[in-house]
Amino acid sequence: QVQFVESGGGLVEVGGSLRLSCAVSGLTFIRHNMGWYRRAPGQAREFLARIHRNGGNPYYERPIKGRFTISRDNTKNTVYLQMNDLRPEDTAVYYCNTDPPEQGAWGQGTQVTVSS
Repeated sequence: QVQFVESGGGLVEVGGSLRLSCAVSGLTFIRHNMGWYRRAPGQAREFLARIHRNGGNPYYERPIKGRFTISRDNTKNTVYLQMNDLRPEDTAVYYCNTDPPEQGAWGQGTQVTVSS
C-alpha cells in the first residue's frame, strides 16, 4: 500500500531552519506530483506546496512563499521541504502526500515547533 514517512522535524528558534524529508513507497513516484501539507494545533490540515512529477513548476501558498522550498529526488522516491526563516505560526505537524492527496494514506507526519 502507499506509505509516506516524514522526518526531519524538531524544535527550532524563530528565524531558524529545518529540512524535512518524506520517503514514499507503494506507488510509481515519478508519475505523481507531490505536495507538502501541515496541521497546526486546533486547525484543519492545509496545503502548502507542490512540485511537478518531473521536479519542476514548484508552487507555494502565500504563508510560506519565499521562505520554504520544495524539491524531490526521483532516484530516491523522496520529497523534501527546506524551511527557512521559521516563525511561531509555522508550528504544526507536517505531512507529505501526492497532489491531490491520497486521502487514505496520510503518514504520521513530523512535528515542527518554533519557539519565540
